[in-house]
Amino acid sequence: MNKTYLIIAAALGALSVILGAFGAHGLKGRMEPDALDIFETAVKYQFYHVFALLAVAIISQFIPGNLLTWSGRCFIAGVILFSGSLYLLSYFKMIGNTQMNWLGAITPIGGLCFIAGWLLLVIAAIKN
Repeated sequence: MNKTYLIIAAALGALSVILGAFGAHGLKGRMEPDALDIFETAVKYQFYHVFALLAVAIISQFIPGNLLTWSGRCFIAGVILFSGSLYLLSYFKMIGNTQMNWLGAITPIGGLCFIAGWLLLVIAAIKN
């Protein structure tokens, strides 16, 4: 088992719950609905990929090699780039700073990281 990925997944999972609750209770009414939707998308994808990272952490004890290591790295990078850019974008929308809309261009890079992580997991499973 990859203990590092397990710890990161658990921490990201706790953060997902905290941010989800904050969004539902602390931001509702303070954010425009479109900015809140962006925030909720960030939380949702972060939480989905907590489970992906947990799977990588557990499966790594059965399937050795670098493919799972890179899969986990891609999931972590995806959370940072995809969800992180959406968190920042929703914040800047909330405060009315339209100069930071370029952050939306980072989000697809995070999405590509998620896709790469899943594909690496598939390849690792096939090669085993």
